[in-house]
Amino acid sequence: MTEVELHGGPLDGTTVDTDDTDPDPWIAIITDHGTHPGGRALYAPDEAGTWRHVRDLRPEEL
Repeated sequence: MTEVELHGGPLDGTTVDTDDTDPDPWIAIITDHGTHPGGRALYAPDEAGTWRHVRDLRPEEL
């Protein structure tokens, strides 16, 4: 596990643990602070390895 900081979006500055062995690295965290309250904020690493906000998901999308 590696702790990463999230950039952009509703969870900017939050740190979370990620799985280094996951072949499809992304996380979708439940939040009431995004576009869709009760939905999820989707984050993924960019080419430099920085975890950036991709988009907000409605509660039923995942």
